[in-house]
Amino acid sequence: MHVITIYYDKPRQLIIKMGDFCAIVSVNEENTMKKITLILPALMLLVFANTSYAGTSEVKWSDPDKYTDIRAGNEHRGHFKSRIFKAFEEHFAKLSEKLPEDQLLKIDVSNVDLAGDVRFDSIDRIRVIKSLYIPRLVFTYEVINSDKSIEQSGSVNLKDMGFMIGAPLKYKHKPIPHEKRMLDKWFKKTFLEK
Repeated sequence: MHVITIYYDKPRQLIIKMGDFCAIVSVNEENTMKKITLILPALMLLVFANTSYAGTSEVKWSDPDKYTDIRAGNEHRGHFKSRIFKAFEEHFAKLSEKLPEDQLLKIDVSNVDLAGDVRFDSIDRIRVIKSLYIPRLVFTYEVINSDKSIEQSGSVNLKDMGFMIGAPLKYKHKPIPHEKRMLDKWFKKTFLEK
């Protein structure tokens, strides 16, 4: 949180402080507010541009053979599982970049139920996406500071019963689009809307 302090130091001198930044403005009664409204946005940009965000993530897959649904269609099961895990890991990494750079987001996934269900269609296995087969993800998380103290932690049981409403256009042609959108909502609610 950044505090903005505005005060008169000497006659005709206005000081605006925000974090490590300071602006000293010579003023007279006629142009005081005009100068404040011009300088304050520029000062805020400097402070927020200097705030670095680039946290990291670490994902552990606990007992993946017991996950509810991480079945492949026609793809080799091992390759499919690796590809899906990689997609989740990359997405957690992308989300964690929004955390301060000295923080680590540790995730321990205990269950995955991908959107849809694998069905046999003559000789092929395909994943059928219907609103009945909602995406679910169960995991615990910890946000760890550079001094190894735990900033925040919790157990999460995510499910998106309305995943078919408002199709995930952002991830339309990428793996696990419904799960990514579900994780985006969780991350925003948990870390960004405070």
